[in-house]
Amino acid sequence: MTSPRLTFLGTGTSSGVPVIGCDCAVCRSADPRDNRTRSSVAVTKGGTTILIDTATDLRAQAIRHTIDRVDAVFYTHHHADHVHGIDDLRIYNFRQKEAIPCYGREETLAFIRTMFPYIFDGRSPEGGGVPSLTLLPLAGPVTVGPLTVIPIPVRHGSLTIDAFRINETAYVTDCSGFPESSLPLLEGLDTLILGTLGLQSHPTHFTLDRALEAIERIAPKRVWLTHLDHTLGHVATEARLPEHIRLAWDGLNLDL
Repeated sequence: MTSPRLTFLGTGTSSGVPVIGCDCAVCRSADPRDNRTRSSVAVTKGGTTILIDTATDLRAQAIRHTIDRVDAVFYTHHHADHVHGIDDLRIYNFRQKEAIPCYGREETLAFIRTMFPYIFDGRSPEGGGVPSLTLLPLAGPVTVGPLTVIPIPVRHGSLTIDAFRINETAYVTDCSGFPESSLPLLEGLDTLILGTLGLQSHPTHFTLDRALEAIERIAPKRVWLTHLDHTLGHVATEARLPEHIRLAWDGLNLDL
């Protein structure tokens, strides 16, 4: 049976890389792996495709990586870089002729309703149309077609948000720590995808050093770092990492 395929649609932090107006070596890099749109992934199996987050760059990502349909969206949390591509879901409504289920924590969905009232207030749009979305609170594992998605609570500063596990792969983006109760859901991983903001200390994200400490505790077989800022040049950073820990890049495909 064919394994699910995960595509990194974007691997950058909220500003993307290159950063507007920045002249650093990574922002000027000719290595395409250093050109990072905002973080999101698509997971596909058979004719079913799900998104984790609707990043700010969703339209460009979907065109570049040929995302022809979306059967569901799973939101990690409500911050702009993970949500603001939401309007680009409407083209899938037009083509698929049905609402798209969107799953998230209750507080995440409440923020999304507030952030995008034109989608959810029930008023008739004045041209252009609006996405047709069904917001569904996460209460445990969700199965969409052949894909089962397991939410994993993680800490993002003072917030509790969701990471997600599919088969033996976990996607953990904005993260500064793991509640003890979530650690069993991270056991036995073949692949951990872990948000690693950069080199400088940050209150709501793992730095590279703290990410390496978390990886040692979780002990997955392989790790891909994502949600990367412009202090982490691809070649220079990988040169200092163990062989089983690599930097993801936009367009990287993994079989789960």
